[in-house]
Amino acid sequence: MQNIHKLIGRLGLILLLLSVLGCGEEKPSTSAPAAPEPPAGQTAAHRDGVIVAVGDSLTAGYRVAENQAYPAILQQRLDRDGYQYQVINSGISGETSSGTLARLDWVLTLKPDIIILETGANDGLRGIDLQLTRDNLDRIVNRLRAEGIVVVLAGMKMVKNLGEPFTREFETLYPAIAAKHDVLLIPFFLEGVAANRQLNQADGIHPTEEGYRRVVDHLYPFVVKAIGRHRQG
Repeated sequence: MQNIHKLIGRLGLILLLLSVLGCGEEKPSTSAPAAPEPPAGQTAAHRDGVIVAVGDSLTAGYRVAENQAYPAILQQRLDRDGYQYQVINSGISGETSSGTLARLDWVLTLKPDIIILETGANDGLRGIDLQLTRDNLDRIVNRLRAEGIVVVLAGMKMVKNLGEPFTREFETLYPAIAAKHDVLLIPFFLEGVAANRQLNQADGIHPTEEGYRRVVDHLYPFVVKAIGRHRQG
């Protein structure tokens, strides 16, 4: 009986996390949206490259203004430092790694030179077979590398309530994929932000505007390295 109560409690936590991180089921679009226009004052002729931020609600900017999500803040930081790269926010709330793989052809229509790939957290929260997540990440990164795109892979961690073996194996997925394909790895996308009440919204998972600024502080050196790789060809 005690084990049953523990299981019910665990399922309740998972459902709660899904409701805030997933923000609903994935809803594939029937038609691909047009690629965004370059930022004001930065025409296509003057761009050195395009950075596409691919991910779930953590990339989309759940419940923050568009200019407060991390891709917009990253754009501001790059502009300030003189990097002529356009940043496109291609985050979709609720997306799993399977969803990312399914829309990869559309992402490629944005003609990215660099992709920041943040996906898989919803897989873990939904208890999806880790082998499927591993295979999806492998296929996504392999495809991007084959297209000559510089990849920055954002590592994720999972809530401890899912069990130590699961959380440990989940965290190993990202370093393994990064090593296999020789791509840049951000060990943990939410480093310094996760579990900090002052940097997260009331749900305790999605960053506030200040939280996203901290996210950009953390990932910025990796993006600069990616730009270096892109420039080297």
